[in-house]
Amino acid sequence: MINVTETAAAKISELLTEEQKPGAGLRVFVQGGGCSGFQYGLMIDEGEGDTQSDKVFEVHGVKLMVDPISLRYLKGAEVDFVDNNMGGGFTIKNPNAKSTCGCGSSFSA
Repeated sequence: MINVTETAAAKISELLTEEQKPGAGLRVFVQGGGCSGFQYGLMIDEGEGDTQSDKVFEVHGVKLMVDPISLRYLKGAEVDFVDNNMGGGFTIKNPNAKSTCGCGSSFSA
């Protein structure tokens, strides 16, 4: 399972409302690249995902979709939203990451 903090869920809901996509969800994925080998990706997904293989989580009223390959790397991860004086953004806390880069957007498994 992937968790979403209440802060991140509120921000996701706010973004979906701004984009006028109330039935959409957030796709969370892992792809090759970044300085540590893998990098995280987040995007609004208006579909139901691939109903044959995607795992869909409903957390704090927000729908998350994850493909099966990404799920292997993201089990137990948490999506959060951090707002600081440098700006705001989504972060992923991943217990499966053996190391991360300095910016936190890439990791090695």
